[in-house]
Amino acid sequence: MVARKPTPRKKSPEAVAPAAAGPPASPPAPGGDDTADLAPVVGANLRRLRTRRGLSLERLSQLSGVSRAMLGQIELGQSAPTINVLWKIARALEVTFSALISTRSQSGALILRSSEAKVLTSKDRSFSSRALFPFDEPRRVEFYELRLTPGGVETADAHAPGTSENLVVTAGTVEIDVAGETHRLDAGDSILFEADSPHAYRNAGRGEAVMYLVMTYAEAVG
Repeated sequence: MVARKPTPRKKSPEAVAPAAAGPPASPPAPGGDDTADLAPVVGANLRRLRTRRGLSLERLSQLSGVSRAMLGQIELGQSAPTINVLWKIARALEVTFSALISTRSQSGALILRSSEAKVLTSKDRSFSSRALFPFDEPRRVEFYELRLTPGGVETADAHAPGTSENLVVTAGTVEIDVAGETHRLDAGDSILFEADSPHAYRNAGRGEAVMYLVMTYAEAVG
């Protein structure tokens, strides 16, 4: 749905069940069962992309670092993968993130209602990513709303070569670790960087941080 360095990395579990009931630390994101709703879509796309490339589950596991058992559960729609796991799979298949969450094509103007948004979260739910584009087809440019709770850190593996991220902070203070450097951004600040190396986002403020990200790939694949 991003890279970093200075802080120690927490290894995210490979999958997360739909959000548990109970009040969240911050206002709930729209579309509470979005991860569960996406599970069958991701599963079908994963199977299609994997078989198209002639990869076995075992081989894809070796390429992505995601266990064979987990990949099998995802293909069957039995597990909803976290953002980090989706990125690992997309990287191994050499496809865009949207290629795994796409549904069908649609022509003409399209309104994306906040109440119907698909929101992906990290395992500890400190980080959420809402796609601000339709899941209709793989695309070269993707647009996201990112939210990070106070003290939250989201680490990202390197994306495909030539991928860039252009991000603007609209609320809070964020530190971004990329290429061995840490950049501090306050509300209104923006940054553009090459995302084909590991990077991380860190909420350095006391309130929720909100960011908008435009991710551009070297080419649309998938």
